[in-house]
Amino acid sequence: MKLVLLGTTGYHPSEDRHTPCMLLPDCGMMFDAGTGIFRAPRYLKNGLLMIFLSHAHADHVIGLTYLLNIARLHRLDRVVVYGEPDKLAAINQHLFSELLFPKKPPMEMRPLERDVEVPQGGRLTHFRLEHPGGSIGFRVDWPDRSLAYVTDVTAAPGAEYVERIRGVNLLVHECYFPDTHADWARRTFHSWTTPVAQVARRAAVGRLVLVHLNPLGDARDPVGLETARSIFPRTELGHDLMEIDF
Repeated sequence: MKLVLLGTTGYHPSEDRHTPCMLLPDCGMMFDAGTGIFRAPRYLKNGLLMIFLSHAHADHVIGLTYLLNIARLHRLDRVVVYGEPDKLAAINQHLFSELLFPKKPPMEMRPLERDVEVPQGGRLTHFRLEHPGGSIGFRVDWPDRSLAYVTDVTAAPGAEYVERIRGVNLLVHECYFPDTHADWARRTFHSWTTPVAQVARRAAVGRLVLVHLNPLGDARDPVGLETARSIFPRTELGHDLMEIDF
């Protein structure tokens, strides 16, 4: 199975990265709908698109307004957007206010209140994360592989969510700052390098890919990859259009 990273930064796009959007083309599943979503048509394979939102901050949902063009480039018979009820209500009321965006794309919005059966025999579960306004992480288990997506959280090896991602083959986790900016990470409720790597080690995951990287950081290595690898050797830096087989 393949995961395509359509957007790997946070807050705002940079010259090198768009805001969060992760696509599983074979399943028609997407995590978050940041500015990177405009790239989806070149990878989509069928008419169903299931979008799972971690929360409703603008960098994670603004791409929902791009769906009209996406549907012109690739036939979408059905778009289902999953999220917490209060987040979906905020998106409907504010993002799709007639004063901001007068034509809402055709989509179903479904409250995420229980596990979701997903294509190819998978099951998606979600869990709460600590972040202003609330955020959730996701885990998907198929018969022969598993994936977790965790963003907008201050990582800590003792955090409750660590047990929810234990043993996944692939962990895609935010890492906004390097260790030298841990104070800014705490102040903005985001993660820095060492605790993210410690989470991966503690959870005994198979592979760690770092995303939601600072758009103002060094495009080549914004978080200190070798620091992470000294704790969890199977760490990689995510980049836009990266294709990950797992």
